[in-house]
Amino acid sequence: MIDGVIVKKLRKIPDERGAIYHMLRSDDPDFIQFGEIYFSIAYPNVIKGWHEHTKQTQNYAVIDGMIKLVLYDNRKNSKTFKSLNELFIGDLNYSLVTIPTGIIMGYKCIGNKTSILANCSTHTHDPKEMINYDPFGDIIPYDWNIKLK
Repeated sequence: MIDGVIVKKLRKIPDERGAIYHMLRSDDPDFIQFGEIYFSIAYPNVIKGWHEHTKQTQNYAVIDGMIKLVLYDNRKNSKTFKSLNELFIGDLNYSLVTIPTGIIMGYKCIGNKTSILANCSTHTHDPKEMINYDPFGDIIPYDWNIKLK
């Protein structure tokens, strides 16, 4: 795993009325601060990314659907510099992924339904602190196609 990235299994608590999906609490050991929360919807096979934050830490949880989240360590002083991680999160693996600054991230909605990603970031959105990269460019050595195993 890329240094500083935290993946934590989350709980879904169902009962006869519906369910509660836990995500993040202010008393969690990894909680830093609250900036904003938003939801990002992606249609099947859509790729969102690449982008990198210089100030805010991201806390991702997919509350519906599935995504392939890809992380690339762009921090020159990191012991995992230029490392790449693939994480599959959502319905089949409900998890919280904490992504520190300096990690380039992108995701692809996988499966046959729309995905809904919740992000509780440590700062409010500021386009000046976000760096965007071409999802099909050569900055990140990654191929978004399905890898048959």
